[in-house]
Amino acid sequence: MGTGALGSEISPKSDPATAGRNSKSAEVDLALCRSALYEALALGFLAPTAETISRLASSEGVEALADAAAVLDDAWNTGLADLVRRTSAPQPLCSLAALEASFRRLFGHTARGLVPPYETEYGEDSLFLPLQEMSDLAGFCHAFGLGLRPSEHERIDHIACECEFMLFLARKKAYALVTDNATMLEETRRATRLFLKDHLGGWAPAFGRRLAREDRGGFYGALGELLTVFVTHECARVGVPAGPELLHLRSTSLGDAPMACGSGDELLQIETSARTGAVE
Repeated sequence: MGTGALGSEISPKSDPATAGRNSKSAEVDLALCRSALYEALALGFLAPTAETISRLASSEGVEALADAAAVLDDAWNTGLADLVRRTSAPQPLCSLAALEASFRRLFGHTARGLVPPYETEYGEDSLFLPLQEMSDLAGFCHAFGLGLRPSEHERIDHIACECEFMLFLARKKAYALVTDNATMLEETRRATRLFLKDHLGGWAPAFGRRLAREDRGGFYGALGELLTVFVTHECARVGVPAGPELLHLRSTSLGDAPMACGSGDELLQIETSARTGAVE
């Protein structure tokens, strides 16, 4: 008997059990790599710190993230790793002082900076839609038992907060796969699809494009490009349409109406440490 025939009999491709294990392992890897990109985006869109420089603007940090993006590129035929590398720039372009100046210029000190990072600042003029959107966002968090912390003084519809929620779902999916928890896996898949359809996927691509235009060649412009491509692909992956290329800002003439969004003390960022079920 030739070794070729024997080899085909014991090949992983012809062994359903081995093939199943390999397939699950690959799916876990993809979920964790997706979580790494969402974690980077969540960090990048918050006010810059030394951690921002270390993880997203230094050559070492960028290459580590690009390695995770490359896993997604291999599976999805995307170019995310190259987009990640664009966030790294020579000093002093990515010094903390430079990033702080860019952050203030682009996002300002109020909800209506040059590029508002809040979901409810975009879309149809309405007294009630922003309130409904904020309520729905809170519902997603509560459904997964996420705690909220007041110390960050940030609204729940901030782009970083929504990316952090997707980070949580990606890690929860990996945990469900590792533990063979079919119910948890279905819940996370359903929540991912709904959250992309009803929230992040609807406005993040347009936000990213707007940011790329306003900070062409800069750190935040590169981060906006990465967000647009990644979230657009995420939408395609789960079968929901991504939002339009452009979104209008809601009118500020409704300023005397009851506040739909509340203050920073009332609408709080997701507590990262409350990621129950995340893979260690």
